[in-house]
Amino acid sequence: MKNNQKTMLVTGASRGIGASIALLASQEGYKVGINYNNSKDAALKLVETIQKNGGQAVAIQADVSQSLQVTRMFEEFDAAFGKLDVLINNAGQLASFMITEVDEKNLSGLYGANVFSVYYCAREAVKRMSTQSGGKGGVIVNMSSVAARLGGLGGGSGYAGTKGALDSFNLSLAKEVGAFGIRVNAVRPGLISTEIHNVHGGIAPMEQMAKNVVPMGRAGGPDEVAKVVVWLASDGASYVHGSIVDVAGGR
Repeated sequence: MKNNQKTMLVTGASRGIGASIALLASQEGYKVGINYNNSKDAALKLVETIQKNGGQAVAIQADVSQSLQVTRMFEEFDAAFGKLDVLINNAGQLASFMITEVDEKNLSGLYGANVFSVYYCAREAVKRMSTQSGGKGGVIVNMSSVAARLGGLGGGSGYAGTKGALDSFNLSLAKEVGAFGIRVNAVRPGLISTEIHNVHGGIAPMEQMAKNVVPMGRAGGPDEVAKVVVWLASDGASYVHGSIVDVAGGR
């Protein structure tokens, strides 16, 4: 049964996995906040699609690697929907640079997008959800990657490092807030057919590689990740906490 009272904020939701999560969540009755940084047109189109299908959604611009912008984003979400039930920390970027190319700009940008953003958004979510501060509990789902345990592709040490940090954060946060009515879990996608792979030459080469390295013989689709994320947010996963679910075709 759909629950039109629940709300969800999805960061990095204008395209790819984030957009699939937002769309599926709206179909399950969630009021959805669609965060974007630069892809305004895509975010507004997704909001329009959700509304045409009878759902409720709002697009909120913010660079989630910036603490003050995250605070503003949550305030705009509050104004739109009044409360927060679920946070999906999906925003992030895929980067490829060799260790000899590391500098302050590429490393700080990558960790800002993939790690700092998760801390900032979780901070604001916990303030709102925690029963210790008058909230009614909630769910946080963090988007990791199998790169955290496989090391990623060549030139992927920076990216893999951010996702390894996120895996540790996920478990630690679960221990910190579990007693306050907040469930925390993560999802580790494998090779998924989205535009994020443009940094490695595009979707087609990635899908070809998947045929050789993924036991199931194919890349996954963003909708396949979204279904797991939305399940983790649901009451069906009520005793799943501090876990990481691989969605990687056996890789």
